[in-house]
Amino acid sequence: MFTGTRAEYGLLYWLMKDIQASDLLELQILVTAAHLSPEFDLTYKTIESDGFNVTEKIETLLSSDTTVGVVKSMGLAAIGYADALQRMDPDVIVILGDRYEALVVAQAALIMQIPILHIHGGEVTEGAYDDAIRHSISKMSLTHCVTTSEHRNRVIQLGEHPDRVFNVGAIGLDHLRRTSLLTLSELSESLSFDLASPFFVITYHPETLSQGSSEKSFQNLLSALNHFAKFNLIITYPNADDGGRSLIKMLHVFADGQPERVKVVPSLGQQRYLSAIKYASVVIGNSSSGIIEVPSCHTPTVNIGDRQKGRTCAKSVIHCGTSERDITSAIEKALTFADSSEVYENPYGEGRASEQIIHQLETMDLLQRKTFYDLPVGE
Repeated sequence: MFTGTRAEYGLLYWLMKDIQASDLLELQILVTAAHLSPEFDLTYKTIESDGFNVTEKIETLLSSDTTVGVVKSMGLAAIGYADALQRMDPDVIVILGDRYEALVVAQAALIMQIPILHIHGGEVTEGAYDDAIRHSISKMSLTHCVTTSEHRNRVIQLGEHPDRVFNVGAIGLDHLRRTSLLTLSELSESLSFDLASPFFVITYHPETLSQGSSEKSFQNLLSALNHFAKFNLIITYPNADDGGRSLIKMLHVFADGQPERVKVVPSLGQQRYLSAIKYASVVIGNSSSGIIEVPSCHTPTVNIGDRQKGRTCAKSVIHCGTSERDITSAIEKALTFADSSEVYENPYGEGRASEQIIHQLETMDLLQRKTFYDLPVGE
């Protein structure tokens, strides 16, 4: 099992528990990147406190906010992952998603002839280089567990054989079915933050393929939030992408000016995050969770900019531009949503992905050789 960020680990939690419980599987965990950074709250400690034994810790993350820094981190990662995988000697490696550290471990596994089971392939996010990374990992993977029939078709279109591509739904929804959430008072106590007033949850990441400025877009978001003074704000850190650290500085300046209204949290953890989005009036930003998990909580989402452009979504997701006016109007619209089952119908399944992925892990033919699957003529 590979994990480099808090969000990715949160999605993998129940799958890791189910691997532990399997009579046929043995869990090993390779932890890296932001998990090992004090700047991002040393979230590997959460993994250990959840009862998992971390097999390997590979530090790769440079304290840099540039594309050059990201590429250098990838170079360090390649060296560290090669040594770690040699020591671990896994039969298969599970990789979720599309981050650059995941691309590096996929490359290492490919060369070292370690089969890859890839989760969340076939999706489209036009505003970030994650999009190209995701498709690249798919091409290096043996088995694919995707989230919708549309995504399954797209992976097959990439030349992957239909017999190796399975629509299991979004693994993040397993949490909503299996995790005990906090009450509002428990959440408030855990955060040491008054949640008696209505509140928004905000997570905003840099748009790594945007021609515009992430700092300007983020400032527009902060300015828009000031139009809703009666709402408190829980804001989490952006990912460790190029440009992310400058957003963190802006975030703290914003929060320091209104500490009674704004709570900044580097990482909420899955239980607190899901509890927060359940009770929030609106979830705002450009995180994939706003599109995949939030609708199942019957909470509206305001999705800003192009980072998630092209991703399948429920009607409760409101897409908007990056100007202060666009964001303000979208939040106002979200606050008018009624609690309708049609509006919040989630296209990502019912939260039973883990058991299906476990079945694939237990039955994979690890010796099969991949061939390119050509679509029938005319398709």
